[in-house]
Amino acid sequence: MLELLDGTEEYNNAGALLGLDGAEGEELLGALRRMNPIARQRAINKMASPGAMSRGSRAEMEKHFRELPPHIKSALAKGDLRLADTIVYSIKPVNSKTIKLFETQDVKEVGLRNISNAKLPKNQALLVSGIVLLASIPADNTSDKVMGSKFIQLEDFPAIANGEFSLKANKKIIIPETSVAAFKTSNMHSVPLGYYKLANPRLIHDDILVEFTVELGSMEGLDPKTQLYVGLHGTITTP
Repeated sequence: MLELLDGTEEYNNAGALLGLDGAEGEELLGALRRMNPIARQRAINKMASPGAMSRGSRAEMEKHFRELPPHIKSALAKGDLRLADTIVYSIKPVNSKTIKLFETQDVKEVGLRNISNAKLPKNQALLVSGIVLLASIPADNTSDKVMGSKFIQLEDFPAIANGEFSLKANKKIIIPETSVAAFKTSNMHSVPLGYYKLANPRLIHDDILVEFTVELGSMEGLDPKTQLYVGLHGTITTP
């Protein structure tokens, strides 16, 4: 248990990370009692120090430490994993009324998506703080043209903006069917283009299926080359 004291200085709520109110808390107290007085005082001071206040999605992630899988929680406490800002993204063509932005046959490719098989890699848990949704019309549907196209506001794609989206992880609903109009932010100067901030950030564990689906009522007016970009913005665990 002593090694759990290493690395906790990075987190403001080390108590939540260590689970001081559970069985691990009793184990930690036992470890503290076995230390010599100087080492014990240093350990207590380290855990008691509030440090600088976390902000943004990092602060939100710290509130969800208890929900992390045991292997990730342990690696964070030991300093083997850290927290980092990220956007997990994917681009898919709008070629039907149902667009699945993450699919099991996906292969990670820079400029198109940064996860494979619609799953986060092992030891990477993501706290989704917000979502970005944008669209583009490339010159053609080749990968190079898609990656080189400009993704713009959904206000220019009424059929998409009038659709619905949902987000699931391991078949559990994170966001139920919700209007895509939530991403119409071009007139909100304090909000990034196409950004929807979650009032209730949710955690996605490693190695489970991620499903972000957009359902359209109509494809009227959409160019057949239209592409859709989704970015799950938040804090992730990483080596």
